Amino acid sequence: MDEVDTTRATWRKSTRSNGSGDCVEVADDLSGGVGLRDSKNPTGPVLTFTPKSWTTFLEGLKAQPSTKPQS
Repeated sequence: MDEVDTTRATWRKSTRSNGSGDCVEVADDLSGGVGLRDSKNPTGPVLTFTPKSWTTFLEGLKAQPSTKPQS
């Protein structure tokens, strides 16, 4: 995917964020793509996905077993 301008993106934290600081933010309002970044480093690198690649990525994550610590 070509470089995407993320300067006007609206970023939101993952619904899976747990307050430990290990969070990612998603911007799905990019022209032709979806951005993913580390919330601790908002000026750092951004992974960009085509909409189809993003859907495939999410489906792959959902297919993985849960990694939540057992209580």
